[in-house]
Amino acid sequence: MTQKRTALVTGASSGIGAAFAEVLARRGFDVMITSRREAPLCRLAERLAGECGVCVTVLPCDLAGPHAAARLCAELDARGLQIDVLVNSAGFGLPGRYGSSEWPTYEQMLQVMVSAPSQLTHRLLPGMLARGYGRIVNVASLAGLAPAGAGTMYSAVKAFAVGFSVSLAREVADRGVHVTAVCPGLTRTAFHDAPGLRETVSSMPRWMWMDPLTVAESGLDAVMAGKPVYLPGTVNRIFTAALRHVPRPLLKGMAGALRHVARTASVVGRTPHG
Repeated sequence: MTQKRTALVTGASSGIGAAFAEVLARRGFDVMITSRREAPLCRLAERLAGECGVCVTVLPCDLAGPHAAARLCAELDARGLQIDVLVNSAGFGLPGRYGSSEWPTYEQMLQVMVSAPSQLTHRLLPGMLARGYGRIVNVASLAGLAPAGAGTMYSAVKAFAVGFSVSLAREVADRGVHVTAVCPGLTRTAFHDAPGLRETVSSMPRWMWMDPLTVAESGLDAVMAGKPVYLPGTVNRIFTAALRHVPRPLLKGMAGALRHVARTASVVGRTPHG
């Protein structure tokens, strides 16, 4: 009998996080879902449990708190749960230039998108290594690869997700643990209904967009296959490859287009300033 495995997905109330939870449930994983918004988590849990026949547990948690990751892991320990798959999907975007928001907002971004996933990985990795099996997905973004991204801090934290994933993947590859940075481009989520983004996203061609389930399906396949970095979608792969061959002076002229793409590129588990 195959051992039942359990996944933890952050930022699971909507977007790519919710899509990863659904794909994992469809593949027979029990799923722990967390975000700061409890109501959508409960709706998702009820639907997935009914449709997929797996155990879906809701663990509301705002990862913006400095001790949130520790409390979340303590709750897992208290329930006697071991995590075999970790999907770090929580995050949010900020419009405008660096300095246009107050520092506490940037501090919150660093906590949610750098510190929390790093802490969760650090706390859950030893168990994965001991069992000889683990899968870690860090939802990054095309913004982490493009030289002119969606704002200084946002692009930087997504670049961290890529670099962290690549380094850790090398470190643990021979011990049964796979780590992948999934770097989606334009992905349709509720985040794009936010004021200030509607006009931007409506101007982008339909062929540039992907849906969250497609991103999650291919992203999960990528981590199972042991790919350290994965770009969902042929268009995104061609776009990123082309950037490597564009002369630097031309990149400045492309900055506006890159900002449009990267600003709306990743999935967010919370609204800006949320």
